[in-house]
Amino acid sequence: MTEKRLLVDDLVDFLKQTGPGWFSKLEDGGVTLDRFLTPSSVDGRNLDVGYTDSPLYDVNRVMNTSWINDPIPTPDATVRADAEARQLELTKPPGSLGRLEQIGIRLAALQGTQQPMLNKTTIVIFAGDHGIVDEGVSAFPQVVTAEMIRNFSRGGAAISVLARSLGAELQVINCGTVEALEALPGVLDRRIGPGTANFARQAAMTTDQLAEALSIGRDAIDQADAPEVFIGGEMGIGNTTSASALAAALLSADPSPLCGPGTGLAAEQVRHKAEIVAAALVQYQGNSALEALARFGGFEVAALTGACLRAAQRRIAIVVDGFISSAAALVAVNIRPEVRDYLFFSHRSAEPGHQLILDALQADPLLDIGMRLGEGSGAAVALPILRAAAELHGGMATFAEAGVSK
Repeated sequence: MTEKRLLVDDLVDFLKQTGPGWFSKLEDGGVTLDRFLTPSSVDGRNLDVGYTDSPLYDVNRVMNTSWINDPIPTPDATVRADAEARQLELTKPPGSLGRLEQIGIRLAALQGTQQPMLNKTTIVIFAGDHGIVDEGVSAFPQVVTAEMIRNFSRGGAAISVLARSLGAELQVINCGTVEALEALPGVLDRRIGPGTANFARQAAMTTDQLAEALSIGRDAIDQADAPEVFIGGEMGIGNTTSASALAAALLSADPSPLCGPGTGLAAEQVRHKAEIVAAALVQYQGNSALEALARFGGFEVAALTGACLRAAQRRIAIVVDGFISSAAALVAVNIRPEVRDYLFFSHRSAEPGHQLILDALQADPLLDIGMRLGEGSGAAVALPILRAAAELHGGMATFAEAGVSK
């Protein structure tokens, strides 16, 4: 076995200095192997854990996930108290604007101002294919993922239309379609591999692939033009199955209520989908959100998780879409509970498992209009409500300012 970068002793010393979250890659007989090193495995020099074949991995690259632990600002309690007092002084009966008042208060505390704004919006669609489609869990063929990426590029998808109507920046990121795509306007190629592995038989992602997918989401936020609000969408045939398994693992729940029709499965097909997920859960021995994400997630779901984490770290409000986006948010909150303060849930999806995730996150969505498209579309539809709440909070006159008697 030939070490490509560092001798083991040097690697151990290096990891002790830099902390957890680094990947060591070695090459043995032409097969690239990967492993995730934790403080316990470093200190105990138990380095031979979690090996998986990873032929697409660049053995000269080291990936760091320590950024996940970057600080997440706490909403400003003083600003929140002032915002609550301000709502009582605005020219209206207290509570007459319903939930818009609490949204305005939350946004004021998050942004640290009594004039919160949600005008600068970034929408990012993460796309990727799923090996679990081999089990017959989708009504649509896998080629649709790539075809929809092209549709996004041409501006013909629902989220494309909604982004234009909102004046929002829209970016599409190919995290891993089965086939490589040609260069497309508005589409960033960050393809990790030809879709995830079939989680009915093995982990969907290797640990290095998971780290890269998370970093795609992080980078999308870092490279955005100082947004005040972030909407994350997804595209990937088979990803409702991934989200169902992921939620079942994190919630220790029966997968049957979490499995729905997705793109249009009949009742018998939904039962088959639930059976596939249940069988995969039996094989799963992990006990952390990151382990569950690696076992069942998709590249695009992990990228969404990374984007949620980074947006919270950068004090950016997050409008959560439907079932799959909520599954990614559930992972992010399991990793960093502070993320929950930044999440605004847009709508209740018609996908039946969504309610279980919403309950776990103590979320009451703004809308319930039967949507289940994905792509971030429900979040985009709900954004004007959030913008109205921000404008009302900062723009209305108080009784004293308007000379109106209380």
